[in-house]
Amino acid sequence: MYLVSAAAGELTATTRRTAGPERLYLSRYSVDMHTGTDSQPHAIQEINGSALYRKISLRLIPYMFLLYILAYLDRVNVGYAAIQMKADLHLSDTVYGTGAGVFFLGSALFDIPSNLILARVGPRKWMARIMITWGIVAACMSLVHSPTSFYALRFMLGLSEAGFFPGMILYLTYWFPSRQRAKAVARFMTATAIAGVVGGPISSTLLGLTGVGGLRGWQWLFIAEGIPTMLFGISVLFLLNDHPSEAKWLSPPEREWLENEVQQDRKQLGSNKHHNFMDALKLPALYLLAIVFFGDQVCVYVINLWLPLFLNSMRGVSHLSGAAMDRWAVLPYLVTALAMVVVGWSSDRSNDRRFHVALCLLCSAFGFAMATRAHSLAEVLVAFSLATIGVFSLQGPFWTWLTSMLEGTAAAGGIAIITCLGGFGAFLGQVTVGHLSDRSHNYTSGLFTVAGVALVAAAAAICLRNGSGTSQAGPTAKTL
Repeated sequence: MYLVSAAAGELTATTRRTAGPERLYLSRYSVDMHTGTDSQPHAIQEINGSALYRKISLRLIPYMFLLYILAYLDRVNVGYAAIQMKADLHLSDTVYGTGAGVFFLGSALFDIPSNLILARVGPRKWMARIMITWGIVAACMSLVHSPTSFYALRFMLGLSEAGFFPGMILYLTYWFPSRQRAKAVARFMTATAIAGVVGGPISSTLLGLTGVGGLRGWQWLFIAEGIPTMLFGISVLFLLNDHPSEAKWLSPPEREWLENEVQQDRKQLGSNKHHNFMDALKLPALYLLAIVFFGDQVCVYVINLWLPLFLNSMRGVSHLSGAAMDRWAVLPYLVTALAMVVVGWSSDRSNDRRFHVALCLLCSAFGFAMATRAHSLAEVLVAFSLATIGVFSLQGPFWTWLTSMLEGTAAAGGIAIITCLGGFGAFLGQVTVGHLSDRSHNYTSGLFTVAGVALVAAAAAICLRNGSGTSQAGPTAKTL
């Protein structure tokens, strides 16, 4: 429990811990009308830390959640359009995989400079710029008419979107200390699963608009999912605050308490020792975390961009219509949305990141391997549900792990390095699966390859220590 008092322009503080929620007792000042300075306190406000974090979550997470759903749909809607596009444009699996993956190459190339610019100009302006430009390019995907135009527009979409996800993760570090962050990240990133839940029915409906206005259904899909992104990009300019100090919906004592909590958390974890970009590059743990995220992104986007095609090829499932396939494809994302919140809660409660991340990857590897032997709709859905739960649910613990090591420009750069390398993983995953599919005329070898990648990522996670940027176990945040 923190007690802060003021007298004669001097601020003093004493600290004591209790078993209950964290609270701050902060003196409110009366203002001298002649000098404009604070004088003697006239009231004391009690701040309940738990209630404040709930208030922040309710204000930020639903809006960020919606933004990320739009981002994710624009990123993976090509997976729903794949069957129609491949037929209309005569695309092979190799061409489709390369085009789907080249998005991540464009994103990876610009992730680091984009996040460093965000740290300099502020999240509000830069996030708005990102969303408006990628919404325009997403709608232009309706103009694809050849493999070359497919490659070019997917690459431009990646360039436009670069920095959005790492920027959102960096933004959460301004508002939540590490002991609260896994839950916050998990809630925010549940959008990836919810995007899969809503993406199937929405995409199925839009794909049914073939012939309307002389356009194919896949063209309507890109147009209808690109325009809202542009509009929400404009809204960011009015609804997001760059930092807690600018949040008028928090009282001055709340803003001061929150900034103190975040700063104390950084000191406790040692992240305040790593301020600049070069500090991030010197952390050995960064490169092991990069291997973990590389593997995770291979798995995530193989699911997102190939699941409808996988289902369409499975014995005992291929008789289903495209609309029915899209409806069944929702199930893995639905159970994953719940699992993400549970894993984030468990990670924060136990203050463990390493084993939560590793076990999630092992679960995913088992799911991919199981899918190669699935012969019924139930087996296919169980297999892909396990794979999806694993690679999506590790996000909360993983990003809390990384952001507990760094702050400032180092955090912006470190997050961008990780997402950059993850982008290369996503690119290589699509190209590899497409190539193996064309060569073997099935997806079995591709699924086994992805399962192997997940196992390597799990091994890298085990090699790390909780809460440290070095090879030695460092201090960790205490669970409240």
